[in-house]
Amino acid sequence: MDGESAARALGPVAPYGESWRRNAVLSWLLETGWRRDSPEDLLAGLGPLLRDMAVPVDRINLAVRLLHPQVFSLAFLWQPGAAVERREGAFSLLEQDAFLLSPFRDLMDNPGTTIRRRLAGPARRLDYPILADLAAEGFTDYLALSLPFGDGRGSAITFATREPDGFQAPALAVIDDAMPVLARIVEIQALRHTSLTLLETYLGRQSGARVLDGKVRRGDGETLQAVIWFSDLRGSTPLAESMDAGCFLETLNGYFDCMAGAVLDHGGEVLRYIGDAALAIFPFAADDTAAADPAPPRAALEAALDARARMADYNDERAGLALPALAHGIGLHVGRVTYGNIGVQRRLEFTVIGTAANIAARIEGLSKRLGETIVVSDAVRRRHPGPWRDLGHHALRGLEAPVPVFAPASR
Repeated sequence: MDGESAARALGPVAPYGESWRRNAVLSWLLETGWRRDSPEDLLAGLGPLLRDMAVPVDRINLAVRLLHPQVFSLAFLWQPGAAVERREGAFSLLEQDAFLLSPFRDLMDNPGTTIRRRLAGPARRLDYPILADLAAEGFTDYLALSLPFGDGRGSAITFATREPDGFQAPALAVIDDAMPVLARIVEIQALRHTSLTLLETYLGRQSGARVLDGKVRRGDGETLQAVIWFSDLRGSTPLAESMDAGCFLETLNGYFDCMAGAVLDHGGEVLRYIGDAALAIFPFAADDTAAADPAPPRAALEAALDARARMADYNDERAGLALPALAHGIGLHVGRVTYGNIGVQRRLEFTVIGTAANIAARIEGLSKRLGETIVVSDAVRRRHPGPWRDLGHHALRGLEAPVPVFAPASR
């Protein structure tokens, strides 16, 4: 039941008094609001309900701080008759006036703070730039409240109205009573978002989702068909010895931006980094037992070509800084692997194991000897029209007979 439906079900406000009105909003939050999956859905129900409870709100802005490697916060803007807007705030926002001169900075830095400003009339006070903007849009009153989380991170929510008399005491009481419950709901939603983000960042998109769905026991897994990607940075040992640790880490991150960045941008899943190597997959659909769909091989090859182009650009940048060029190799193979949770009880990881994964690594190992950056197996060639260059048959450690390998026609 959404906010508007809840309000209709609750009936008119007037005969029951302020206590009933305040309890109605709390009841909705406790019975319905906490089930909302996202802040967008939460505000989409809460905004109309507050208006039907005689709280003249015309704008709600919710800002949630995150634990995320790239995104500092998420903001959600609700206004009557419009879809909730979702905006991401990068860490660069922390250095911009839009944040530094905003109420949100004061609220997040000082949990428990309340900011109330009249935007019209004799008590008008526009001491933040956003308030002048809201006043120009016809808003008359502004209320900003911090939403403290249990871990100490502060989030915040603001309410604004165009009502000529602003927010009166009964409306403020409804909002104030709702804050403790609203803060807990938003915190739960933020924690789920943070959990999924961190799992995706450190485990990968599919692996992270599996862990969050409860597939955490050792041995949980499945067999699947996939294009397996294995890439490696050549000459990393002398490179590491020629520079300090910070410079080497920066170099590795630049290299992985090219390799893993291309995998992710083309729909692949990076499973793990092994020193300066990367293991990734481009899975076929679960029902594609013959691995006949051309999309995964196409995506994998496009990712490999993209990674090679990115490395060329990165080496151009390094040349401009008088730094040595980096060499790399990529091996691609199609096969059946076991994708699952392995390790010891106290330290597990999701990865792929099987002969196909080993073959991909062995094929990458051929790339340096053959003078190629991308080498693929016959299983890839048969599923992609190319064009290809035949590199001949070569022995791979662990396999009895030499195997044919190929490279893209373009170098």
